[in-house]
Amino acid sequence: MQVMFVRRLASKLKPLPRSRVYSNGSSHDLSKVIAELNQEMESVFGEPPASSPAGSLESQSMAQESYRVTNDVAQQESFSCLTHIGSKGEAQMVDISSKEITKRVAVASCKVMLGRKVFDLVSANQMEKGDVLGVAKIAGVCGAKQTSNLIPLCHNINLSHVHLDLTLNPRDLSIEIEGQAASTGKTGVEMKP
Repeated sequence: MQVMFVRRLASKLKPLPRSRVYSNGSSHDLSKVIAELNQEMESVFGEPPASSPAGSLESQSMAQESYRVTNDVAQQESFSCLTHIGSKGEAQMVDISSKEITKRVAVASCKVMLGRKVFDLVSANQMEKGDVLGVAKIAGVCGAKQTSNLIPLCHNINLSHVHLDLTLNPRDLSIEIEGQAASTGKTGVEMKP
């Protein structure tokens, strides 16, 4: 099924010219390539959502620089606080054998921004592939059940409950997603929004 989707998607896209794969380093060429890729993505997925100041490249760059400075200063101190990092900075799985069994619940949320065309199709349930929100809920439950296979140092735990809410928000053309997972055991549920 995935192969068919990739083939259909590939048939809708133009073949990539070699200049996209091998760049001469010119920022003008890179801007042109990015613009072409954006046009192709827009032809497949619809117009991009409106950009906001929080999503601008400048604010992202400033946030990354701030993170780097903070991260460099605190890195040595954080090794002692992070349970999956040993004293020398090596990855390790946490030993939970001495912990008590408790009920734990984890909640994560995010927002997926859509363009007007895609939002209208999803809200009218008119996407060519079918019920987008229903499939997303099933995929979320399947993903929750596979967490220990997807996150390297995660313990394999028994989930007692997984619930997903997907809400269409017409104000900003988004889907607001909230996931909740519960378990009873010696460790809790891993959540990565």
